[in-house]
Amino acid sequence: MHRRAWFLIVLNLLVPGSAQLLAGNRRLARIALTATLSLWGLVLLIVLLGTINRDWVIWMATVPFLMGLMSVILIAYAVVFAVVSLDTLRLMRVGRMYNRERWITLGAIVLTGVLGTSAVAYGGNLAGVQSNLIATIFNQGGLTQAVDGRYNIMLLGADAGADRFGIRPDSISVVSIDAATGQTVNIGIPRNLQRVSFSEGSPMLEVYPNGWDCGVDCLINAIYKDVEDNHADLYPDAVAQGSTPGTEATRDAVEYVTGLEIQSYVLVDMAAFESLIDALGGIDINVKERLPIGGQNEDLSDVKGWIEVGQQHMDGYTALWYARSRHTTSDYDRMKRQHEVENAVLAQIAPATVLSRFQQIASAGKKMIRTDIPSGMLTEYVNLATLAKEQGINSIPLIPPTIDVIHPDFSAIHAMVEEATTPVPKE
Repeated sequence: MHRRAWFLIVLNLLVPGSAQLLAGNRRLARIALTATLSLWGLVLLIVLLGTINRDWVIWMATVPFLMGLMSVILIAYAVVFAVVSLDTLRLMRVGRMYNRERWITLGAIVLTGVLGTSAVAYGGNLAGVQSNLIATIFNQGGLTQAVDGRYNIMLLGADAGADRFGIRPDSISVVSIDAATGQTVNIGIPRNLQRVSFSEGSPMLEVYPNGWDCGVDCLINAIYKDVEDNHADLYPDAVAQGSTPGTEATRDAVEYVTGLEIQSYVLVDMAAFESLIDALGGIDINVKERLPIGGQNEDLSDVKGWIEVGQQHMDGYTALWYARSRHTTSDYDRMKRQHEVENAVLAQIAPATVLSRFQQIASAGKKMIRTDIPSGMLTEYVNLATLAKEQGINSIPLIPPTIDVIHPDFSAIHAMVEEATTPVPKE
């Protein structure tokens, strides 16, 4: 009976339903074996498709309906596995074994049943979370066409803290990606850039025909709030297209600054960024200068704490203040620290971390990201991101002394951007 029990446990684990076929309910066996072989066939098909063309598998992973269907299939199979595991326990007849053998085999079938059911159900839960995440963030249809062989995406880091009046995108950059090679350039635009205008055809030119030019009150990051408060009617279709009037006006200004046509945007809520870092288990940063946490007074008498010099493992709250802190440093120092945080987050997104914390990461991502990138472009962008990671990302920070932020030479900026985004011929 002891050997028979172990034989049934192994059968149940390797081919769920086979134990019932040999020694139990044939009807249950047919249901379980059909489910098992169907799931094996589905997995084999996915592996085969991935071997032929990896893009097909990536596409399936980014279609909410397919991921939702996969979630239902896996959770249903988890129920089947749990049922046949319980039935296998019945077939083992542990009551007829010696006491020691009874407890060993009982523990084995419970362990394999619980672990197998949990693993399959967890896979189903991940698929469901992925489906919901994609449907929530990437809710625009259609495709994006490359312009002059490149995809240009505007990245905005919006800081709407308790001490701020409305959203101001204090972090502004453009990621320009070669559609063929994945060669990527990150163009950093300082928040305090002045005397910008808007791209040709922008409705903002009706209100500001001479550009956004009124000194320190007209920094580029203030365009967003001005339009949201006073000129939202200039972009009546923005919300329906997955954007906002403030975002679209900022896009027009960024196009003027860089000379690039921006196809899509990604806005990151820095407050929710804190939750993402916590979901990742924190990040590692080498702090080079002591920085205050909080505080509005010039003498720093109201700071809440300090970020000390040296290698630090930061939670989301500390990392957010490391990126946000402005006292004793300049805006350009803060831009550098923001890039450090971005790189640290990318370094922390390892497969094991993502799998173990996927639900928390997805929850933070839904609160953190707003974009108009069409869902149909995800496969293309995932492939380009892989190429970009292999090659590295070049950076063009439009900051002093290279650029005069008060009286910028936009022709010179356009020349810099054109040089950086011109493909380098291979030798």
